[in-house]
Amino acid sequence: MPSNSITLKPANHTIYQCPTDKKIDLVKHLIEENSSLETLVVCSENAQQLKESLANENIRVMEDRELVKEKLLSCEFLISYDMPIKAIVYIARVAKATKKAVMLLDEDEQRGVHSIETLLGRAIKQDAIEGFMYPVVEKKEEPKYKKLSKDEITQIAKQRHEDATVEKPKREFKKEHSKDKKSFDKKPFDKKSFDKKDDKWAKKKKAPNKFLGKDENGKAIFSGKSGERNHRYDGTPRDKWDAPKKVGKTINIKARKPKEEE
Repeated sequence: MPSNSITLKPANHTIYQCPTDKKIDLVKHLIEENSSLETLVVCSENAQQLKESLANENIRVMEDRELVKEKLLSCEFLISYDMPIKAIVYIARVAKATKKAVMLLDEDEQRGVHSIETLLGRAIKQDAIEGFMYPVVEKKEEPKYKKLSKDEITQIAKQRHEDATVEKPKREFKKEHSKDKKSFDKKPFDKKSFDKKDDKWAKKKKAPNKFLGKDENGKAIFSGKSGERNHRYDGTPRDKWDAPKKVGKTINIKARKPKEEE
């Protein structure tokens, strides 16, 4: 029979929920309860310390590394004191049992059960013995809300509607003035009239630009701006378009005489 095969029935394979500080007492309780069976206690480490705590010469205690070496070892009742490092190691433990196997698990060790059950292909039933159970954590009771009647709900809704529709008084802001701070009071905006003469933005009539003659260099002089771009040097306005001074080559095209009809 392979060392990692299990012949135990699911009903004889159990996990007991037990805090770590109560495991020694639970092991003693299980040994006494199954005194007629050949018992083996297996742990991950500190086997000698566990054996001294049990103080029972008839019970064999060993670690996983010793168990693996004993290929022909078997027992009727196997107690796994803790969770092994790997799931396959636990299967090797239970394979040594012929009638019954239990494992003691603290609440923090429960996370390793899933990998064992996955490897085993089935769930392992869990149980608890009175006096060795996990400490009960008191749940805080949630506040119970009083159920309102239809009339009370209608009254509350009506009151909320009235509060929402009441006009609230406008808030008045007082303006503080001081010598150090500028006043926030502003005069109403006065639209400027562009018809007034003293308005700097009003359109002003421009005096005509007159030709005054030429300077010593022969450049035209005007009463206003120079106007060089719009006037000739003699004061006459420029044309919209001046003909080019240089004319291209002319091509003489002689008309051909029509061919005489034969």
